[in-house]
Amino acid sequence: MVMVDMFIVLCGQTIATLLGRLYYNSGGNSKWMATLTQSGGSPLIAILLLLTPPDSADAGPQPPASKMLPIYLGLGILIGFDNLMYSYALLYLPVSTFALVAATQLGFNSITSRLINKQRFTALIANSVVVLTFSATLLGVGSSSDGTSSNLPPGKYTLGFILTLSASAVFALILSLLEVTFEKVIKTRTFRWVLRVQLYTGLVASAVTVCGLFASGEWRTIPGEMAAYKDGRARYVATLVGTAVSWQAMAVANLRLITRVSSLFANVTGTVALPLVPVFAVVLFGDKMTGIKAVAMLMALWGFLSYVYQHFLDGRRAAMGKERAAECRVCAVRAGGEAV
Repeated sequence: MVMVDMFIVLCGQTIATLLGRLYYNSGGNSKWMATLTQSGGSPLIAILLLLTPPDSADAGPQPPASKMLPIYLGLGILIGFDNLMYSYALLYLPVSTFALVAATQLGFNSITSRLINKQRFTALIANSVVVLTFSATLLGVGSSSDGTSSNLPPGKYTLGFILTLSASAVFALILSLLEVTFEKVIKTRTFRWVLRVQLYTGLVASAVTVCGLFASGEWRTIPGEMAAYKDGRARYVATLVGTAVSWQAMAVANLRLITRVSSLFANVTGTVALPLVPVFAVVLFGDKMTGIKAVAMLMALWGFLSYVYQHFLDGRRAAMGKERAAECRVCAVRAGGEAV
């Protein structure tokens, strides 16, 4: 099941990111609408929750609503504003650059996992953090020389770069907070609880976004935006719906990985999409794959592989520990039999 969740995260994140860029490229301009697609599909999870039979662990003690309500509100609000930062960043950056800079969330998550989840911080993980940081920095300083920001108003590329970094840091924090919520508060990791957490935090994030949509006045521009959208209204709706469904599929699978393994592992899985998004962006949107981007992509891939190798070492060490424990138990049984 872990492999299935990894596949869904990979596909969902890649498709959602590309559709988000397609929305802007085809005439969409509402940042709040783009933000809403990232959490607006959460009501669909209610259907899945109703169709999912209770697990035996669901019959155990339940965390009180007085604890869960502040968690849902806090995480939902945080997710809502994080989605908004990503929406602005995707508007101001080419999708290939956006994907590469967003990979720094793995580095941020390494830090939050260490501080919040007591994740072991090894030399390989430190290497991953440093390399990903250099990768993002290379893109930032190289934007003026490769023509990436030439078609943007002054300062917009820099703003998009900063927003992507900020959103990546907040996203890393959210993942660690979700992990500690399941570990310390919910204390069970059933699929129904995964759906509940995703549903309620998504609804709060959607409520925040809808408030922003009306408060900003952007809701008035939606009919005109839909009418002027490239390839018509049906394509407009299909793009938004496809983006919303993709994000929700990714979010549920990502949360399952957090509960099954760790927030850091879930983040690493999302980073696997790193080499895919820029390649698709070049093919679909005509983004420039400059030498700087190629080097940054290789550096980010190096950082990702550093963590994967560390995870492999941890898994092998854990397996060896179990084998030794089993051998000790066998030896103890034999020694007891001989003593008799």
